[in-house]
Amino acid sequence: MKTYRYENSQKLFARAAKVIPCGIYGHFSPAPLIPTSAYPFYVERAKKAHFWDVDGNEFIDYMCAYGPMVLGYGYEPVDRVVREQVSQADCTSAPAKVMVELAEYLSDLVQGGAWSYFAKNGNDVTTYALMVARAATGRDRIVRVAGGYHGVAPWTQTDDHPGVTQADTSNNLTVQWNDPEGFKQLVSDHKGEIAAFIATPYHHPTFQDSELPAPGYWKSVQEICNREGIVLVVDDVRCGFRLDIRGSHAYFGFQPDLVCFCKAISNGHPISALVGVESLKNAASKVFYTGSYWFTAGPMAGALATMKELERVNGPKVMQARGKELTDGLADLARSYGFTLKVSGVHSMPFLRLVDDETFTLHQDWCAECTLRGAYFTSHHNWFLSVAHTSEDIKRTLEIADEAFQVVKKNR
Repeated sequence: MKTYRYENSQKLFARAAKVIPCGIYGHFSPAPLIPTSAYPFYVERAKKAHFWDVDGNEFIDYMCAYGPMVLGYGYEPVDRVVREQVSQADCTSAPAKVMVELAEYLSDLVQGGAWSYFAKNGNDVTTYALMVARAATGRDRIVRVAGGYHGVAPWTQTDDHPGVTQADTSNNLTVQWNDPEGFKQLVSDHKGEIAAFIATPYHHPTFQDSELPAPGYWKSVQEICNREGIVLVVDDVRCGFRLDIRGSHAYFGFQPDLVCFCKAISNGHPISALVGVESLKNAASKVFYTGSYWFTAGPMAGALATMKELERVNGPKVMQARGKELTDGLADLARSYGFTLKVSGVHSMPFLRLVDDETFTLHQDWCAECTLRGAYFTSHHNWFLSVAHTSEDIKRTLEIADEAFQVVKKNR
């Protein structure tokens, strides 16, 4: 099987490094793509579940733009609606009516939702959620799970990161995942001080196995929050609409006060949403929080079309099935070569890890060999499935993975 070369990507990155900090910054940075020589840095075009880089190499994409691609790149039923809306009105001096239509739809769709608020990025709505919680409770502190990711604003980081000060994080309290007793103790130690508890529906840090909630975990957390007047915030930015169309809290069987969505909500068109319960609507209305492009109508139309399409085709069910087909096949292949491939998280956004090498090098090498042959795998982050992935894509991926296992087996 032919392996790819990335001459144009490398040349373009050399140019970028002269005029852009890091060349490529943030979560698209090449830094965690080890070895970087195995990965493309720039995309030329994308369609369905595939993309082509600037060297003409084709990849079956299992990162889905790190989550936003849920129906497929260039999904015409959604893109057509966006074009039609933009041709009428997009960034204007007052909102378009589609904003009301989307809010009505989401508030009905999301379990427990009574109102919706729109922004652009996931971090926009996680930050707004905490502002609403503080406005509602008159308290300062928040509790978050160690290793949980909620964006890149200073409060989401630690004060040993450049540009972040101790003042930015001074109101943060930390608890371990799946530790309701630890949360209970933290609440007791800071009685009447905690405005919100924020966590993802299940724990999906980078470079680590994902962890599902233990039986009774969310029920215990919800009971503590209700009893102590703490706002329960779920960061469903990454998982949202990949587990359950009503929100991941419906999948796990609990009811938060605020739910943050982004990623899959509009199939790549830039929008995020906070959906809340009725009792917090008044507090939310008092918080001034906005942005220059938060009212653009095109992405709102795209979100409405995407949500309707995901509901029509039962997108979460499709993605879970495709993910299981993929991960079962990869785990079987690994066993046939004497390796153990651990799969954690949910099938629609699994984290995979070859456990046979504690240094993580084996897994990095295997992901690199797969990518060099056209299955875009990262070793540090959970993957994503989409409605656009087909059984043919899975079959081709397993053929690529088979040859990659041969290579790493031979090298070891």
